Amino acid sequence: QLVSLCGSMMQSATILWHVTLLCEPESKGAALAMVGAVKVVPIIVCSLIGGAVADTFDRRRLLICLNLLLGALATWIWWSTKQGSLNLVGLYTLAGAASVLNAFEAPARMALVPTLVPEKDLPHAISLNMILFQGAAVGGPALAGVVMAWLGLEWCYLLNALSFVGVVLALVSMRPREIVRSVTARVSLSSIAEGLRFVWRHDLIRSSMLLDFLATFFASAVGLLPMVTQDVLGLGNDENAYGLLVAAQAIGAFAASLVLADVTPRIVSRGRVLVASVLVYGVATIAFGMTTSYWVMFACLAVSGAADTVSAVLRNLIRQLGTPDHLRGRMSSVNMVFFMGGPQLGELEAGLVAQRFGAPLSIATGGIGCVLATLWIAAKTPRLRSYRRDDPVLEPVLGEGRAA
Repeated sequence: QLVSLCGSMMQSATILWHVTLLCEPESKGAALAMVGAVKVVPIIVCSLIGGAVADTFDRRRLLICLNLLLGALATWIWWSTKQGSLNLVGLYTLAGAASVLNAFEAPARMALVPTLVPEKDLPHAISLNMILFQGAAVGGPALAGVVMAWLGLEWCYLLNALSFVGVVLALVSMRPREIVRSVTARVSLSSIAEGLRFVWRHDLIRSSMLLDFLATFFASAVGLLPMVTQDVLGLGNDENAYGLLVAAQAIGAFAASLVLADVTPRIVSRGRVLVASVLVYGVATIAFGMTTSYWVMFACLAVSGAADTVSAVLRNLIRQLGTPDHLRGRMSSVNMVFFMGGPQLGELEAGLVAQRFGAPLSIATGGIGCVLATLWIAAKTPRLRSYRRDDPVLEPVLGEGRAA
């Protein structure tokens, strides 16, 4: 999975850079915004269906099929790029197709993890899974910069295609006793609605998802990094500088993950730490937008990545500890709409604002929006900010008219 995630991160960074090479120089902001647009529509439309599918079918077999399709799609992108036949519309189309497959793959993958470890080990499992993810997020973009500079960007797509071989082999070799099949749900509108009702009824789960969505919607700076590298920093087509800047957020996140693997079970005031970490994420984004120094930008991104990881681990704990197994796929799919829809819509919003007012203002105002949204959610959901380690997650809050 580490190799596959690394390849996927490499491809994501490469697509953003590729877009800036195919579009007109004066329309970079709008072109980058479209990447978010073509990714977010499949996430919103397909994720809820993907969650119901994950709760109905064997998750291991489902993941095998989806990873094979993702590998085939990456091979198609590589071949089209190598032949010089891939234009901007084609790149958008293939990026959207990958988003459709990911909308089915992510709920199944997230729902499988809690079934493989005892509940008492879940905090450690989530932290270790975060280390895996952030390690890939560090290596993928950094490797993309090196590969693009030395071999050409089409090689990034090929390496991503090959990376799926490892995860498919791991899934094939997984012993049957490690697999928990969910057969109580059916793929239907009623089963999807059941997942939505579950999330909405429980204030901690609901507000943690909303916090995730609004924070990443306002403070999604990664989508503008090609524009920042080329225009704000004046580095032109320096793929190495771009790759390192993309990896900065993940470097901070990876460092935080190493600490959290041991510390997470001992955090008592989890609600306060969660809210504080998202506030730090927003402030770091504001600082990133206000500077023109490469290394200050790098530091701001690293801090934001560390803060985001702290909040992500605590949010995941709330969701997984409070969700019964037969609903985990559907809960994960609703969560996917929030945690993946937020950044993609954020890229769309940030790109359009950057096209009109410039990348620095777009990023800084997004950070301000993140801070204000976090304070609003914390004020509207007292149980979120006061949530402690031993508090129950599933305590429905009904009829109080709260927005969060």
